[in-house]
Amino acid sequence: MPRNGSREGSAFHGLGVVTLKELSDHFASARMRVLEWLVVLVALAAVYGAIQQIRAVTAEDPFLFLRLFTTAREPLPSFTAFLGFLVPLMAIGLGFDAVNGEHNRRTLSRILSQPIYRDALLFGKFLAGMATMSISLVALWLLVIGLGLITLGVPPGGEEMGRALCFLLVTIAYAGVWLALAMLFSVTFRSPATAALVTLGLWLFVTLIWPALAPAIAQALLPNGDEATLVITAQALSRLSPSTLYAESVLAILHPATRSLGPVYVSQLQGALMGSPLPLWDSLMVAWPQIVGLIAGSIILFVGGYVAFQRQEVRA
Repeated sequence: MPRNGSREGSAFHGLGVVTLKELSDHFASARMRVLEWLVVLVALAAVYGAIQQIRAVTAEDPFLFLRLFTTAREPLPSFTAFLGFLVPLMAIGLGFDAVNGEHNRRTLSRILSQPIYRDALLFGKFLAGMATMSISLVALWLLVIGLGLITLGVPPGGEEMGRALCFLLVTIAYAGVWLALAMLFSVTFRSPATAALVTLGLWLFVTLIWPALAPAIAQALLPNGDEATLVITAQALSRLSPSTLYAESVLAILHPATRSLGPVYVSQLQGALMGSPLPLWDSLMVAWPQIVGLIAGSIILFVGGYVAFQRQEVRA
């Protein structure tokens, strides 16, 4: 009994040690600093353009503060569009060498020779990556909120803050999908360069190419189908992309008038639907399948990496 209790305690201690060590490495790395400054500068440029557009609005808008996230000014896209593009880059940058980097440095066998188990090592690396992404996104979110308070001079209402907070949580879940994917390929490929290239290639495919291919694939699968069936099939196929799920979730949360979701992408967020606004809870119910899809995608990809790592041979 004491031996089993000591083993459980060691496993828990190993998880904490790995998480803290990886978290420290992430925040101290030059790679993370470059990614953070890239996201902050580009996002603030989008928010500045949105503020210029919002100031030109004369009609009273009960959700004026949410326009900070969704308003675009040419040639800059909206803040949400920037995050939809840059958050995957941050997540991939954190996870593409999480495991194969240890292999190449020949430190993995030494780590596992300590009272740190494989599941604690992989889970600790994922938790550290998610904590790093979460801290960075929360800081950026607070920066945008503060900038809006200073420049607009109008405090957000409770409904607006609730929607903005839900948007933040969905963005963190979206980052988790790409972090889990990057770690899966980090386990699969021994070369960090190969893992990075494969992950980036898959990201570009499912973000830019797959939504455009979905209607053609639906037509090929159902050559005699009516238009409504083809649209539904194409919509279901496009939702295999995390970017589509994220775009639809953001549309429902930040545009209170949205009552249903179709094959809508990040570039189509501005002025998508008109009508009376829904309560926050109803908007969450509209976006709930997409949110669950993002969370499920993170879990499935992480489990795939976990199984592959457990079966992998570790050599000194």
